[in-house]
Amino acid sequence: MAQTWLITGAARGIGLHIVKAALAAGHNVIATARKPAAIVEALGSESEHLLTLPLDVTDYPQVEGAIHAAQARFGRIDVLVNNAGYGLLGPFEEHSLEAGQAQFATNVFGLFDVCRAVLPIMRQQRAGHIFNIASIAGVMGMPGASLYCASKFAVSGFSEALAQEVAGLGIKVTVVQPGAFQTDFLDPSSAQFGLNPIDDYQALSSQIKTSSEQNNHKQQGDPAKLAAALLQLANAPQAPSRFLAGADALKAARYRVKSLQAEMDAWQELSVATAADQ
Repeated sequence: MAQTWLITGAARGIGLHIVKAALAAGHNVIATARKPAAIVEALGSESEHLLTLPLDVTDYPQVEGAIHAAQARFGRIDVLVNNAGYGLLGPFEEHSLEAGQAQFATNVFGLFDVCRAVLPIMRQQRAGHIFNIASIAGVMGMPGASLYCASKFAVSGFSEALAQEVAGLGIKVTVVQPGAFQTDFLDPSSAQFGLNPIDDYQALSSQIKTSSEQNNHKQQGDPAKLAAALLQLANAPQAPSRFLAGADALKAARYRVKSLQAEMDAWQELSVATAADQ
């Protein structure tokens, strides 16, 4: 049965691959981006099953307008993929207050607002599936990506709580936590670095920039295969609330679980000693 998918950040990378996969599967797709013409250009053709819309997720009136246009065209929204976002890389102190706020405006509050606009439709339908694209950076903190990690931890925590709030309404929520995939994430056209260099962080900053240059478009993950996985999850009777995408993501998450367990065990006595006296 054909579904209607709404995808943000659909002009390139993971978002564009999800658009392609959903269309190939016979679904209706609302593909949004700040420059929607890039979506049609990347696809090579238009389709009666495709609606492209301009959408800056930090502009709530535009979010509302896009959702209304999507519903008017296709009548419902079955699957929402919150993919819009970018990486702010480098040590925390090298970023301005404004840069940090902008990171959260797109990665966190923009995602919140798209959910806010779509949820009433899904509640009325008593059906729907929301995929919030986070990152393995939302599972474990990484030096040189503190603000990006903070934004993806926020997405992960929000998704986990929201999934429980709407489970009784027929709505599923899955937070997707990919490892490194072959996209433009590390490309200068996407990733942003701190503009206030500090000598104490020079070695770390240099390491992050060198690593980004060396690994750009050479990551392990295939975004087309991730898109195919999401289509499979959208039709799974018992979809997970958390999906770790990639062998590197699984390895990192297992390391985080192991280190957390060790730390809890090491400080258990002091932890329980904080209980109020009876």
